[in-house]
Amino acid sequence: MKELMLGNKAIARGLYEAGVCFVSSYPGTPSTEITEEAVKYNDIYCEWAPNEKVAMESAFGASLAGRRAFCAQKHVGLNVAADPLFTMSYTGVNAGLVVVVADDAGMHSSQNEQDSRHHAIAAKVPMLEPSDSAEALEFTKLAYELSEKYDTPVLLKMCTRVAHSQSIVNTGERTVPVKEYTKDIAKYVMMPGNAKKRHPIVEARTKALIEYAESAPINRIEIHSAELGIITASTSYQYVKEVFGEEVSVLKLGMTNPLPVKLIKDFAAKVKRLVVVEELDPVIETHVKSLGLAVEGSELLPRVGEFSQNMIAEAFKRPTKEGVSLDDTIPMRPPVMCAGCPHRGLFYSLKKRKCTVLGDIGCYTLGAVPPLGAIEMTLCMGASIGATHGFNKVLGKESEGKTVAVIGDSTFVHSGMTGLANVAYNQSNSTIIVLDNSITGMTGHQQNPTTGLNIKGDPAGKIDLEKLVKAMGINRVRVVDPYNLSECDTAIKEELAAEEPSVIISRRPCALLKHVKHKPPLSVDQNKCIGCKSCMKIGCPAISMKNGKAVVDSTQCVGCGVCSQLCPKKAFISSDNE
Repeated sequence: MKELMLGNKAIARGLYEAGVCFVSSYPGTPSTEITEEAVKYNDIYCEWAPNEKVAMESAFGASLAGRRAFCAQKHVGLNVAADPLFTMSYTGVNAGLVVVVADDAGMHSSQNEQDSRHHAIAAKVPMLEPSDSAEALEFTKLAYELSEKYDTPVLLKMCTRVAHSQSIVNTGERTVPVKEYTKDIAKYVMMPGNAKKRHPIVEARTKALIEYAESAPINRIEIHSAELGIITASTSYQYVKEVFGEEVSVLKLGMTNPLPVKLIKDFAAKVKRLVVVEELDPVIETHVKSLGLAVEGSELLPRVGEFSQNMIAEAFKRPTKEGVSLDDTIPMRPPVMCAGCPHRGLFYSLKKRKCTVLGDIGCYTLGAVPPLGAIEMTLCMGASIGATHGFNKVLGKESEGKTVAVIGDSTFVHSGMTGLANVAYNQSNSTIIVLDNSITGMTGHQQNPTTGLNIKGDPAGKIDLEKLVKAMGINRVRVVDPYNLSECDTAIKEELAAEEPSVIISRRPCALLKHVKHKPPLSVDQNKCIGCKSCMKIGCPAISMKNGKAVVDSTQCVGCGVCSQLCPKKAFISSDNE
């Protein structure tokens, strides 16, 4: 049956057809929709794990038990899961185990644009790269066959364009292979004595996979011209085909680790000029050069950012396609927290007190942009707490009374708890603010261990943040409503003045959650407004200035009332009072 599917949805379909029984992931753009689509199949158990490391370890356990398993994450998420991945390469698997890593060239929603092919090379595991939705489905099924045949986890690398573009797929039926679990200490217990014996097996497996890569149907040669030959993979293949059509010869690699040797040499012998087109790092290019072949790539195309059809055309001096031209200049829309975002009032209070704010990964990172400009550092998931601890330890009194860490509820559970344990254990005088909006906001409202609901929205175990923080050794714990500026200001002042670690939980659900009931929108009494722009200091997109007076967009305003607390003339009024 033919169906139009997103790349991520096609992978979920591939999981279903391959007989996968267990899926554990942590949401991360551009990988999130895979698990959200997989949960729609009742035959597949799906869950959101607290972080990527736990997800991969859980998937390994399911594989060990004899059921095909899967986990997904974005590229930086694989950093978190690298520990189990590298050792799973040694243990191998029982039932098939496939891991999706979704790269984000161009950093549409990420803090870096690292190339995940390096993980495959370093971990010595095979990696497949689909270039459209049809391949996403088929490569997923093939990955399970390879996983079980070669006794290895398999990485399936997606990228933003393939994950979020649509193409036609052919769907099939579901089959569920089952394996028995057999106790095997030498294979699965990675103490040094056993691990030393497993390493040669990994090297032998790599040689066998190279042999497979030489004739694998997913690595295919398309001969059209002897003048120019292009080696490419993933979405870059689509760009090459769109620019050149059938005017050049192409070696399209569906398996990017390990890379073939003879196949590349044979292809190079058929063309006069050889070029590698690949996004980000010169992984394929470096391999081709190691074979003693003359090849171009890095000198033609950038090693940063996302490719496009026009970029490829310009690099090869081909005609570029004209875009749509507009007579009017479209103004830039800077990123901003939503109207009614519960984090806005808290950040305003932090800026007012001129605090040094070390931030974390989440939609609240937007607290770094004007006019709030509150956050001064964002590194990776959970880093705000550890960084604040180190910052305060070396600066002492100079920073303790004005430095805070901010971290979301989902991020705190992901990797903030260990940082807080360090604060409690090594007793830095640090103030931590957990921004509890009762959801995983930045990736589109996924549940997490603090919400009390599972991936299907059913009741689940719920972490009580107050009790957890106290159990970790923090004595000073308080909850504030970020819509109440006075309450926030008082809490920040008192906790920064305290001579011990403290945690403030800023609790108010995300304004975009469907179950959240809003107050009527506010409006501005134009007779009272003096145009002082005090209300503009919070950066709410529902407020603007027209003819020197503040106005409210009633279609955006949720009646949170934060702006009214800033107005010296009490010009903001509820529509109920008009």
